[in-house]
Amino acid sequence: MRTLSRVTIGSLLILAWPAAHGADGQKIFNQGGQNPAAMACMGCHGPDGKGIDAAGFPRLAGLPAGYLAKQLQDFRSGSRKQAVMEPLAKALDDREIEAVSAYMAKLPADPAPDTRRQQIASDPVTRLALYGDWSRQIPGCVQCHGPGGSGVGEHFPPLAGQSATYLAGQLNAWRDGSRSNDPNQLMVNVAKAMTDAEVKAIAEYFAHSARQEVKP
Repeated sequence: MRTLSRVTIGSLLILAWPAAHGADGQKIFNQGGQNPAAMACMGCHGPDGKGIDAAGFPRLAGLPAGYLAKQLQDFRSGSRKQAVMEPLAKALDDREIEAVSAYMAKLPADPAPDTRRQQIASDPVTRLALYGDWSRQIPGCVQCHGPGGSGVGEHFPPLAGQSATYLAGQLNAWRDGSRSNDPNQLMVNVAKAMTDAEVKAIAEYFAHSARQEVKP
């Protein structure tokens, strides 16, 4: 009887281990979280996590886990506003946020082109992407977001291959004040200095850059 009790307790501990010590990021991405309100990420962001441009759903694949986790936490706290993402993030606990962020960070993404500031820019959009416009206090996009917009660390996510609709939407959100969760309000100031045409053009530039062969 004593042996049976030990076996039973041991079995319960094994079953409880995943819930107590970790969450399945792949399962959350494909099927959703424990809370039914936390729906599967792939429903909007695609089975490969590369987003759905026509609907404005961004690429999540290959983004830094720290950046993804911060955005989910900001949606959950309300410091970043978005009607769909806020209730979904609120339905995830800390373990689930960490797990699904780590999973999405490992998903393969199209490589960013190796465009750098040393290259010659032949048109205004490329000049803005590479060099910025310091007369308006606009740094080059690649200065913060890395060569080709490949991303740098947890605060400067990849731009290359991201949805053009999403990129333009975020720039406009920073311009109108509906988004303000960036470090030191850097993007708020940059976006407000850009024109409508520049917002659209720079979004298209990075959205298609990962799919184009970059010529020296």
